[in-house]
Amino acid sequence: MRQLLIHQRLTFILQAILVVEAIIAVWEYQWLTAVITIGIIIVTLVPFFLRRFLHVFIPPEFVLLTIAFVFASLFLGEIHGYYTRFWWWDILLHSSSGFLLGIIGFLLVHVLNETEHIDLHMKPGFVAIFAFMFAVGIGALWEVFEFSMDSFFGMNMQKEMLGDTSGLTDTMWDLIVDSLGALIISGLGYGYIKTAKNTSFLVRWINAFIKNNPGLFHRNQ
Repeated sequence: MRQLLIHQRLTFILQAILVVEAIIAVWEYQWLTAVITIGIIIVTLVPFFLRRFLHVFIPPEFVLLTIAFVFASLFLGEIHGYYTRFWWWDILLHSSSGFLLGIIGFLLVHVLNETEHIDLHMKPGFVAIFAFMFAVGIGALWEVFEFSMDSFFGMNMQKEMLGDTSGLTDTMWDLIVDSLGALIISGLGYGYIKTAKNTSFLVRWINAFIKNNPGLFHRNQ
């Protein structure tokens, strides 16, 4: 209970910072910053809406990690220029996105594999590959989004690196670290399904997700 309270308070603090930033941006007529910040706030509220309207419980650790990632990537990275101020910021965030997307992909296919309403019997190897490809695929779509924003709105989301003004080097390194993060999560997920004895953080999150969402899992109940 104490750990849950800590996660909730940290989440609230991050959301409060975003609200203050949005108010300041509107007050100073920085409309683009205001719109982006409000969009980030809406994204951080997605877990609440999932729990409130779809009755899907998401482990608080994962909620906090997701909100922290959005905060660090869009708010600190894009609005406050951390991507250009710290050379390692982009690598850190894309590695984290590989982890997060790998977890989401694994949980998605695991739900489909375990529910009694869908007749699927996927092997652990396929589940791991799906989680990996899901994370890499979303990462690739994000790179398309960055390219589109740079092309149509003159932004610099694909950071120009020394000797490369096209953003290609940045894109390739982003995809590489996305893939490495997804590969680690896929391996942990494979071990969870194969042995059911792994004690990693991923296993704890999976068990919490399954325990608190009995409506999604019936086959093994």
